[in-house]
Amino acid sequence: MITNFDRVLELVLQEEGGFYDDPRDADSITNLGITKRIWEAYVGHEVDKSTMRRLTAADVSPLYKLNYWNRVHGDELPAGVDYAVMDFAVKSGTSRAAKSLQRACGVEDDGFIDPQSVQAVQGADPLTLIDGVCAQRLAFLFSLPSYSTFGKGWVSRIERVKAAARRMLQPRGMGAGQGR
Repeated sequence: MITNFDRVLELVLQEEGGFYDDPRDADSITNLGITKRIWEAYVGHEVDKSTMRRLTAADVSPLYKLNYWNRVHGDELPAGVDYAVMDFAVKSGTSRAAKSLQRACGVEDDGFIDPQSVQAVQGADPLTLIDGVCAQRLAFLFSLPSYSTFGKGWVSRIERVKAAARRMLQPRGMGAGQGR
């Protein structure tokens, strides 16, 4: 299967936006969706706010590929499904996203995408998987105590992700397959 990583990462980064420092958020110092804590773990040393502010897409791309895309087996997922699962993984963890995908395709939801999970995904209807993953993501977010503060934005993001993921299912050249 041809990798869709660059296209998916571009969409994830559009959703994540740039530098962010909101004291209401537990991981307040963030840039391009990467928290200071995650960046420090990735680079192996402490960084300051200025370093976080200067991060670029090229800087964070290898981290996204290693920590999220590879863990959800993005290269083995159909276009569109890969985006819905990757965006979920970025915001709520790879295990939670993997479990959601596994439930959507009817295999044991252990949070580790194995060959059986990949086979089930590839044999399932991608539209059904996208809708299932997004519905489970909404249900999870609704259960969080911070939903009252951030819920409206989360719901809007999931609606945009779902719409873009569905467009990815259309063949290129049909006008709507641009993933936006």
